[in-house]
Amino acid sequence: MQRLGSLLLKSSEVIQGLRFYSQGIRAIQDLDLLKILQSEINHELTSKPPAQGDESGSLLDFVLEWDSPKTQDVILRKKSESGEEVAISALLRGQSFEPDGEFPPTTDVKMKVCIKKPGLRSILLFDCEVSNRGEDKSGFNVQNAYYIQSASCLSPSVYRGPLFSDLDPQLQDELKKYLEARGIGESLLNFLLLHLRKKEQSQYVNWLQKLESAFRESD
Repeated sequence: MQRLGSLLLKSSEVIQGLRFYSQGIRAIQDLDLLKILQSEINHELTSKPPAQGDESGSLLDFVLEWDSPKTQDVILRKKSESGEEVAISALLRGQSFEPDGEFPPTTDVKMKVCIKKPGLRSILLFDCEVSNRGEDKSGFNVQNAYYIQSASCLSPSVYRGPLFSDLDPQLQDELKKYLEARGIGESLLNFLLLHLRKKEQSQYVNWLQKLESAFRESD
């Protein structure tokens, strides 16, 4: 009986020792994680997103109407003297890579351009993609062009037009020039690319800092 009691006592000491050892390992792992988080935060705070092309770009006569730190998108708007309204929504899509690795990674922006003529309810809507491949210029491609009779005709079942790629190449070129004439050019595209990359970096740092704070509070 005495021997059994002695064995149980030793077993209890072993379990307690293992518990302390496990807690010590977790504390070391948490400390390592905090160090890595702090290192990543410092790296992001001291690094700057590279400018697109030779300039950081300009809003021109557009106004930055929406730029919440809680969302990933921005909305730009302008109204010409004739009463024509142009609204742009843009969202950073991330980096894509060429399959053969021939070109550097591309930072893409998904952009929608809405154009409304004065006195009309109809809207022209263009789905575009903005990109920069590390060259001196940013560019955009039109993915889709829609004619929407009114804001109440946004149902997916409503016919909006053919695929942009199915249009006559000359018509595609003219529609792109139509957008360029309304300020969708290199300077504005550079602004969008750089601004959205800065916005994403700021949100990433904020997320890292919240994560760091959560691990500190759990200690």
